[in-house]
Amino acid sequence: MFALFVAVGIIGGIIGGLGMGGGTLLIPLLTMLLGVNQYEAQAVNLISFIPMSIVALIIHRKNNLVKTDKIAYIIIPALISSAVLGNIASTVDTSVLKRAFGIFLVLLGILLLIKSLFADNTDED
Repeated sequence: MFALFVAVGIIGGIIGGLGMGGGTLLIPLLTMLLGVNQYEAQAVNLISFIPMSIVALIIHRKNNLVKTDKIAYIIIPALISSAVLGNIASTVDTSVLKRAFGIFLVLLGILLLIKSLFADNTDED
């Protein structure tokens, strides 16, 4: 079982290092593969996100990929909404959280598929 947790951590680190958000895979893998409940999976994701994001940020900064001119416009609303919705999520049943996260992933996948189908194959992103 320990090896599975390590493997899930490596997969989350790889995806997080690529800048795609390790939690996108980490939470489903923890809940479906390892039987971790939704609240614990979210907590593990949030805790693991801190060191992964610091390392990724350092690397992306070294490669001049970090744009900071409008960062406050993103950080301030993100902090407020995460505090509010974090409190709401702690009162919601885990089955609702699982369904909501699943719907989010499906919609995200559809959006990315549509975007890739209509992309002009340039590296603007």
